Amino acid sequence: MNVENLPYGDEPSVSSDQSATTRRALTLPHFPAAYQAVIWRNWELIPVDRLAHVLDASEENIVNAAAQMGLRVPPRVNARWLSRGYQTIIRNNWHLLPYDQLLALLGWDAAKLAFTLKEDDFLWVKMGFYKPRVDAVRFRPLSKLEREASVAMKTVVETHFPVVVEQEQAFDFLESFKKQSGHVASANQPKDVDASFDLRLIGAYAAQCGDVLLNPELDPHPEGLLEKYQALGINGLWLHGLLYTLYPWEATREHSEGYEKRLQSLREMCERAAKYGIGLYLYLNEPRGMPLSFFDKHPEWKGVTCAEVDAAALCTSNPEIIDFLRDGTRWIFEQVPQLAGLFTITMSENPTNCFSRGGVEQCPRCRERSAAEIVAEINTAIEQGVHGVNPDARVIAYTWGWKKDWVREAIELMPVDIEIMCVSEESLATNVGGIEGSVLDYTMSKVGPSEYAREVWRHAARRGMKTVAKIQLNCTWECSFVPYLPVPQLVKEHIDNLEKEGVNGLLLSWTLGGYPSSNLALIDREPRQIAVEKFGTEAAGNVLTAWENFSAAFGEFPFTMNVAYFSPQNYAPMNLLHLEPTGLESCMVGLPHDDLEKWRDIYPADVFEEQFRRVSEQWKRGLDLLEEARGVVTADKLENLDELYAVSMAAYCHFRSTYLQIAFVRRRDRTEHEEDATLVALVDEERELAKTLHAIVATDSRIGFEASNHYYYSLNDLKEKVLNCEEVRRRICCRN
Repeated sequence: MNVENLPYGDEPSVSSDQSATTRRALTLPHFPAAYQAVIWRNWELIPVDRLAHVLDASEENIVNAAAQMGLRVPPRVNARWLSRGYQTIIRNNWHLLPYDQLLALLGWDAAKLAFTLKEDDFLWVKMGFYKPRVDAVRFRPLSKLEREASVAMKTVVETHFPVVVEQEQAFDFLESFKKQSGHVASANQPKDVDASFDLRLIGAYAAQCGDVLLNPELDPHPEGLLEKYQALGINGLWLHGLLYTLYPWEATREHSEGYEKRLQSLREMCERAAKYGIGLYLYLNEPRGMPLSFFDKHPEWKGVTCAEVDAAALCTSNPEIIDFLRDGTRWIFEQVPQLAGLFTITMSENPTNCFSRGGVEQCPRCRERSAAEIVAEINTAIEQGVHGVNPDARVIAYTWGWKKDWVREAIELMPVDIEIMCVSEESLATNVGGIEGSVLDYTMSKVGPSEYAREVWRHAARRGMKTVAKIQLNCTWECSFVPYLPVPQLVKEHIDNLEKEGVNGLLLSWTLGGYPSSNLALIDREPRQIAVEKFGTEAAGNVLTAWENFSAAFGEFPFTMNVAYFSPQNYAPMNLLHLEPTGLESCMVGLPHDDLEKWRDIYPADVFEEQFRRVSEQWKRGLDLLEEARGVVTADKLENLDELYAVSMAAYCHFRSTYLQIAFVRRRDRTEHEEDATLVALVDEERELAKTLHAIVATDSRIGFEASNHYYYSLNDLKEKVLNCEEVRRRICCRN
């Protein structure tokens, strides 16, 4: 990718090394005309006048076209999509609109889109490192055949969605976080915290990954949410920080614009959280790589180049970069003395040092040094900056991405005042369906800690360093589409194991997993206690057995990091079916398309299909038990049971849909059509799952949301899946 291209340039284009196949845009034969797809996917997300501007049409044209397809007229436009759901909008239009029209749709300039793709939790990676080439889309009169197809579309919509049952709009769950009970414990008398877990740190459920401090109105920590966290014993919240946006370093002054407002926002967030006995922590992934143009003025600072993002690392073998880390963190803690601490990641997808992305041989300074020395030096500089201002602030070095052959050396080289955090399940051996594998991160289906994590913590403890376990108690990339996964037996087993290990603190979530659910209460309580309290004595037995079924079902999940990232389970009921292979690759927690080879990773296709069948069928047995609980639950507990059932059914829809899509692609790709009847049955079940999930999402705005990806789907996306299924079904039947 050239400097002019995203994610840094003003005029993004496809990298020259992308093949013609990966440059193709996805075709959508269930829409008679391209502009109809644009209207459909943006209806009620984007104001009508803006859609009219983008498509070079009148507002009357747009409204009539929407009505012709069976969309709600007049629309109920939800303005929060543009401020909080822009990733969903970008994803839904990535294969529809060229850049200029996409920018007009968002109301952004190119620089804002470039920054978002670069810094909004690797969005450019999630989009596959390229933008499909598409022609401009304009409104035009439909042909006779297109009008007839549009009438058929409307008939499908009215047949499968005859009644509007929408009770919640997207993001309505935010309102519940603004409500307070009035029973706030004193900050000086917080909820008792078990001494073995003196830190319980979590990422706020709906905190955005962009420049939140510059836009405090987005409010990642409303007081009702803080109150809920306090009641669950949470005493720390973490927030993304970018050093050069908080510290006015002379070399990056143009990137530091607005630092005063960001620091003020940080102070206010700290003060508000402190009322609930909660400290605020920064997550720093530093020193952040800079665009190649930055090094025109500072060639001596240039480290290893990362061609994928047109950036290079700031070489930390240059003392001026180490000074930047030390001075920058000192500055932040001087300006915001209320900060409770920070944690670092030094090896990541971002280029942060000359070892972070490989290719260290490019750097004449670092290639003579060890990764352990570099990583220790970075963390030491940050620790010196923080503790030079506040010796009591916690500085935590997260070992994510550190290599086994040098992790101990890095720990040895760091001050003992630094705490060591390790993924609890890292290197945990797995055997699913007879296929052996191992865990890197992000699993709840496989219970830690691993022997490797134990060794890291014990080595740090022998030096007198505190230890922290990074875990996920609510959800992971295995299941990030729900606020929590009801598998308390797995969660409790993991917590008990960590308590026995004697780790000092817990990082309870990444960008996903921050919902204040009863799973977090399992740190202090048993599943039975929670079941009796929430569902009553009579219903508790059924609920506990349902949870056991969910836990056992989830244990069958065919885990690897690549499966978690690339398999369709996070999007499944909205992910389109394709009767012919698209040739498009699945993207990391992005659109999975029909890329079975990437979905399955180490698992043979038949084993992969079988495992998701097992997950979904045993999960269904748990749902049946929750239905039985309705016969004995008391009226005052029914709302709790309804909520649990909705979350559990949403999870079933995703897991079952993943199984169906694997089965569909496997049978579709066979040369003969002898299994067309099976394909039709798979398509029909997919259609019904999309309808079921649509009904759930219409009443529970949490479903389908994840902070770093916004919504995986809108209600219209799930309706579109029904259109897609009907079109695929028609084409299968027509070839017989």
